[in-house]
Amino acid sequence: MKKQVIEKSAQALFLLCAGIAALAVCSITVYMILKGMPALTEAGIRNLLFGTVWKPTAEVPSYGIFYIMLASVAATGLAVLIGVPIGLLTAVFLSEFAGGKLGVCLGSAVELLAAIPSVIYGLIGMMVLNPLMYRLEKLIYAGKTDHQFTGGANLLSAAIVLAVMILPTVISVSTSSLKAVTDHLRSASLALGATKLQTIFQVVLPAARSGILTGIVLGIGRALGEAMAVNMVAGGSVNLPLPFHSVRTLTTQIVSEMGYASGLHRRVLFTVGLVLYLFILAVNLILFRMRKGGEKR
Repeated sequence: MKKQVIEKSAQALFLLCAGIAALAVCSITVYMILKGMPALTEAGIRNLLFGTVWKPTAEVPSYGIFYIMLASVAATGLAVLIGVPIGLLTAVFLSEFAGGKLGVCLGSAVELLAAIPSVIYGLIGMMVLNPLMYRLEKLIYAGKTDHQFTGGANLLSAAIVLAVMILPTVISVSTSSLKAVTDHLRSASLALGATKLQTIFQVVLPAARSGILTGIVLGIGRALGEAMAVNMVAGGSVNLPLPFHSVRTLTTQIVSEMGYASGLHRRVLFTVGLVLYLFILAVNLILFRMRKGGEKR
């Protein structure tokens, strides 16, 4: 009888926690919609979402965030292209090759990467990466007077910093997923004559696809939501997001101007937050469907 009471109490506690989590998500969604929608009608959906000029304090204000949205997508996309292959191959090494002290040391190093504050990444990027990018920029655009030099603070710098920042998430989740694959699959593949590399890339990785996609989703969420580090290395100008252009993302837009914004300007910043929130929801939904499709196959 006592055991049943404990189990019922635990079940009720778990249900309460799940309900609180669901309520928090719903509350955030409703709040962002209520705060972000008014500016769409005041500033105009077309002008706001497809305008390319951001001058909120001008005599005739302009609130175009199209370049800002493109910069967020471009920075996150480049970060994923750089970080995911490195993270996935590192996870393969940790789960399939590294053993003993080497595996422990590398695993601890990955965990340490996750513990480093964002501002430290931004500081290192600003002091080390930006000067290197400036040298590369001068080398590529030497003699071209139409290029606006940014001192190395550009989209490419932001993408590299974000790629390093998503590595711990991708590596840790992917490593856990690969280790969870049963050894029977590996043994069966090797018994059929496959090499170890063929077993890893044709058997183990497809079997761990669901967990790997989860790690990628979390990494994309980290990259899309990062503000401080990007603000320090990206330059902060509203431009077309080309590799050596100074750019501003959705998160840095909010961080840079929310402190002094008022009136319609402040309401538009809430709309920027709503757009960012919808981006993250869309990415999660797409990859969730991809994961479900992989599980069915």
